[in-house]
Amino acid sequence: MGISKASAQWTGGLKDGKGVMKPAHAPEAPFSLGSRFEGQQGSSPEELIGAALSGCFSMALTLSLETAGVKPQGVKTEAAVALDRDGGGFTITSIELSTEATVPGLDAARFQQIAEETKKGCPVSKALAGTKINLKAKLA
Repeated sequence: MGISKASAQWTGGLKDGKGVMKPAHAPEAPFSLGSRFEGQQGSSPEELIGAALSGCFSMALTLSLETAGVKPQGVKTEAAVALDRDGGGFTITSIELSTEATVPGLDAARFQQIAEETKKGCPVSKALAGTKINLKAKLA
């Protein structure tokens, strides 16, 4: 189907350096040690993973709902990616995925079922299979 490309460049040392991550067709995202670990302005690789999962899941959920015979008016998804110490390094320990959709004519139980199935089939979810993804799904 296609290859998606992105790049990153880092300049300087770890503590005083800075970098940019650049999806091929989107603005670059600056990042640094401070933006990744200290809450300073800028982005982080984990933030872009969350954005990728949120975008993929929103599109996949729309498809799943349409396949089930209902058309959503909108889907909004957010991801909170947890990065924690792991021995001498770090690891992404979990992702809290929260989605809200406006879907006329669909009951909450069926929506939950469709959302959970979508999480299993979303391409980015599959790529992150080694990470626990907790889904909170609700109808607007």
